[in-house]
Amino acid sequence: MRDNFGDLEEKFSAYRTSRVVILPISYEGTVTYGKGTGQGPKAIIEASQQLELYDEELDQETYRIGIHTLKGIKAETLSPEELTEAVYREASRLAGEGKFLAALGGEHSLSLGLVKALNQKYKDLTVLQLDAHADLRDKYQGTKYNHACIGRRILELTPLTQVGVRSLDRVQADYMRSEKRLKVFYASRIIGQKDWIEEVLSSLSSNVYLTFDLDVLDPGIMPAVGTPEPGGLSWYETLNFLRRLTEKKRIVSFDIVELSPQPGNIAPDFLAAKLVYKLLGYIFKRQVKS
Repeated sequence: MRDNFGDLEEKFSAYRTSRVVILPISYEGTVTYGKGTGQGPKAIIEASQQLELYDEELDQETYRIGIHTLKGIKAETLSPEELTEAVYREASRLAGEGKFLAALGGEHSLSLGLVKALNQKYKDLTVLQLDAHADLRDKYQGTKYNHACIGRRILELTPLTQVGVRSLDRVQADYMRSEKRLKVFYASRIIGQKDWIEEVLSSLSSNVYLTFDLDVLDPGIMPAVGTPEPGGLSWYETLNFLRRLTEKKRIVSFDIVELSPQPGNIAPDFLAAKLVYKLLGYIFKRQVKS
């Protein structure tokens, strides 16, 4: 096996010719419950090497756009503040070279550096956060850069739309009601409903950064997260939403975070890898050469 996403040969994984770069960020410096998210990127890449690379829904082989896997950021010893700066510098470099960046976490605090870099490149940007948790604390466990604060920090940069939230405290709920640049779609109000996707889309600007916390999914299909919550999105609900999102908006970059691999259970790793590949397929639909 080659040490890259999808086990791709050089023709489809060389940096110079690839449209997409995969950036692994192995970090769990502020985890508060289940541990192991630092192993998430490695597990996703290993699972991706077992994917069938033809997408029957899209009738395309998405990998033909070129997908290069970077070595990643050495983040294990960094403070949350140092991590944000390191990720920001690397994301700025990649965006400046015209690459589409897909980052793999790692815990959710890593998203801030990515958002900061993309917000400087793209005007009229909204961040779309799919997450079971509001993550709107101003400070947690002594730092403003904890994963539980990522939504609050993003709002200091750009408007934010949250989808799938089903866990927060009273302080965060009060903050939601007072913050005009924040739109929240609770899981309890969208599951089984028909019109929620169009409502979410109407809250977004033309350019969107997507941060996808895997705990937005129901733990029945995604148990391997640090803080699982019942009542999440299903696989096909998620794909239907992402398909509509990419049809109506320009996704400028995305991250997939919070996978905490479970020994003996590879299904969540494979789901995360397939999610990355499906997202790339939707984003680059009709741009793939046969």
